[in-house]
Amino acid sequence: MTRSARLGSARVAWRHSLRFRLALVYTLVALALVSVIGLGVMTLLLRSMDQQFQTRLEERADTLAEAFLAGRQGLGKSPGGTGTYTMIVGEDGQVLAATPSLRQYEKTPFPFTGQAVVELNGSPARTATRKLGDFGTLWVALPEDALLDARQSATSALLLALLVTPVLMLIVGWWVGRRALADLGEAADLADRIDPTRSVATLPLPAREDEVHRLLAALNRLLVRIEAVQAREKQLLGQIVHELGAPLTVLKASLARASERTGDPEVLRAALVADELTFTTQDLMQLARGQLEMKVAWHFIPAATLRGRLDRLVPGTTFTGNWNGMLLCDPDRLTQALRNLLANARRAAGPAGTVVLQLEESDQYVCFTVRDSGPGLPAELGDRIFEPFVSGSGSSGLGLSVARQIAVLHGGTLTASNASGGGAQFVLTLPGAALGDEEEGLEESQETLNSTS
Repeated sequence: MTRSARLGSARVAWRHSLRFRLALVYTLVALALVSVIGLGVMTLLLRSMDQQFQTRLEERADTLAEAFLAGRQGLGKSPGGTGTYTMIVGEDGQVLAATPSLRQYEKTPFPFTGQAVVELNGSPARTATRKLGDFGTLWVALPEDALLDARQSATSALLLALLVTPVLMLIVGWWVGRRALADLGEAADLADRIDPTRSVATLPLPAREDEVHRLLAALNRLLVRIEAVQAREKQLLGQIVHELGAPLTVLKASLARASERTGDPEVLRAALVADELTFTTQDLMQLARGQLEMKVAWHFIPAATLRGRLDRLVPGTTFTGNWNGMLLCDPDRLTQALRNLLANARRAAGPAGTVVLQLEESDQYVCFTVRDSGPGLPAELGDRIFEPFVSGSGSSGLGLSVARQIAVLHGGTLTASNASGGGAQFVLTLPGAALGDEEEGLEESQETLNSTS
């Protein structure tokens, strides 16, 4: 998966984003507050409405009782207005008189004795009574339709608020979080594009000196310290390699002369170890300098010359393909890259295993394929096997990283996989078009030199 694909999948995972979590927390807090406050306000409102209704009922009962006792108003024309039910109950429990809507109860026993709420004409009504001296009792009922409608309206409003508030709060919280964290998101995108192997850039700071500003400023200070540490590490590594270079050169030359004089197998083995150390120091030097400082010196050489170098450096390699052509490359760098691949292959295959280097050439490409009979590449490493100090065969982990850098500097690629027949397979491909152009240029230069001479 490429970096852009990883970034795209990270942006899709909105459920794990800080903006979403902040918006969700903001929504839950708002929902809790609305629920508590809404329930409290609705309880107080309904209680107040209930008290007002009860007060209205009591006042209407008092008014009707006073009017009856004073003889100023007749039953059924109460000063409390329409919508009130009244009956006069005698001492013997018989209904003496009633409002027109309750005429059916006159001259019958009173049916609602001891009931605070009764059902009248399909609606609940709350009742109150007043003594009328020796005459009897005044019974008053007031319908609760308005009170029930108010309760239902308040409940519906609260439920609507509980449903709408989370949606609105989530949208508002997401929008506010997006604006508040915009600088942090841009800084994260920029940080993902920073290549620590080239240079460590600082992150832009927002204009507001808030928590995001403090965080990015702290990250910038950390990046500066990282860059300073990397510079010191590269400087120290370069000094170490430089100190090792001169003794290794002398040792390598001495062993070469000794092997030519004596032919002792132990001396030959020591010379190979010296070669191994020399290439390791070259890898370390390349790591210390970085890819940008590696230069390519182009030469037009026979492929057989490259084969001879590699055969001497990694004995036991089987060469296949066409090695009779010419190659346009940096011989030292290409030898270093292929030698690293062959050394890793030999290390994985063991002394009794096989290592094969195949050369294929066309007008479009020059392809070197290294195969071994070892156990193959660990599946969990993947493309990380080309990172520095990552190894699947017990080596230093520098050879493959340097080999890929050399391939890239030549305009080519280096890939790794497991061969179908077992073992690992590395394919180093160089562009063939540049080779053809350079070859024609060299031929033209040679013809010019010949005509001049």
